[in-house]
Amino acid sequence: MKIALLGYGRMGKAIEKVALERGHEIVIRKDLEPLEVDLGIADTAIDFSHPTAAFDNIKACIDSGVAVVSGTTGWLERFEEIKGYCEDHKGSFIYSSNFSIGVNVFFNLNAHLAKLMKNIKGYKVAMEETHHIHKLDAPSGTAISLANDVLEQSVKTNWTLDENDTDKLFIKVKREGEVPGTHAVSYTSSIDAIEIKHEAFNRTGFALGAVVAAEWLQNRKGIFNMKDVLGL
Repeated sequence: MKIALLGYGRMGKAIEKVALERGHEIVIRKDLEPLEVDLGIADTAIDFSHPTAAFDNIKACIDSGVAVVSGTTGWLERFEEIKGYCEDHKGSFIYSSNFSIGVNVFFNLNAHLAKLMKNIKGYKVAMEETHHIHKLDAPSGTAISLANDVLEQSVKTNWTLDENDTDKLFIKVKREGEVPGTHAVSYTSSIDAIEIKHEAFNRTGFALGAVVAAEWLQNRKGIFNMKDVLGL
C-alpha cells in the first residue's frame, strides 16, 4: 500500500515506522505547508495534521480518489460538511478521535458503564484527561467522544471545563511534559467510587490503529469509524 502522510510531526513519524514495518511504502510526507502534491500517487492518505488543515486535506484526498484516514481533532464543527462531500463524491473516509485499539475498547466499556449507572442514584460522574504540553486542543477529541457517550445516558446535556458548573459534565484537563494520553471516567458517591481508565505508554498504539484502519479501508467506499474497523 502506498501511503501519503499528511502531517509529519511526532504522530506522522510514528505512523511511518509502523507502516514500513508492515510492508507499506510512504510516497508523500507533508507537514504544515500547503498541500501542493499529486495525491493520486498514493493509495491511502493518513492525516494527523493541524486543525486548520484537516478539512482541506480530507477534501483534497476525496477529490483525488484517495482513501483517507484522519485522526486530527479540533476541526469537527465541519465534520457534517465533509461527510456530505464524501457521500456526494463517493469517497472513502475514516475519522476517529483516537485510533488506539485499546482506546476503542475503552470507548465501549465507557458506554456500557454509563448505561449501568443511568438509574443508580447518588453518584456524580466526572472525567479527567492528561496530554503532553504540545497538544493544541482541550479537551482532547477522545475526551469529547467519551463525554458524548456519558451524556447520552445522563440528565446533563453538555460537558464543561468549569468545575463549578454543576449542571454539566466536568472534564478536568491537564497538560504535562510528554504524556501520550491518559483518560479516566469516574462515578463517585459518599461511600465509594468507580473509575475506568486508559493510559497510553507511547504513540505506537495510535500509529498501529491508524495503519490498520488504512489497510481495512482499501477497496471500500463510504464513511466509517474504528468500530467498523474492529467490529465492535
